[in-house]
Amino acid sequence: MSYTTLMYLHLTTILPAFVLGTISFVLKKGTNTHKIIGRLYMLLMLFTAIVTLLMPAHVGPQLLNHFGWIHLFSLLTIYTVPTAYFAIKKGNIKIHKHKMIGLYIGAILIAGVFTFMPGRYMHSLLFG
Repeated sequence: MSYTTLMYLHLTTILPAFVLGTISFVLKKGTNTHKIIGRLYMLLMLFTAIVTLLMPAHVGPQLLNHFGWIHLFSLLTIYTVPTAYFAIKKGNIKIHKHKMIGLYIGAILIAGVFTFMPGRYMHSLLFG
């Protein structure tokens, strides 16, 4: 699969994940709507994390001629989503809440900021 295809696949999963994650934070917790949105959010985040691992880093140093610092957010997501899911299944709301907030801040907000750095596609798209 080409880098461009992977990039568009990533955008088609991360943009709705951003919207659903944001909505999830403002909804009343524990409702069926919150649970449905949360499951969709988690699936989209896992899928996008796997997609991003297939995309070689184009900015900064690389490990194994492929992975860059931004891939750490993919690993964070692959770890956090299942642990947050199992925490809520066990009734541990506090752990679930902390993991979901950390996932949103780390894998969406912070990683999202990095995508607008010079040399990245989103930077070139917005700033020419």
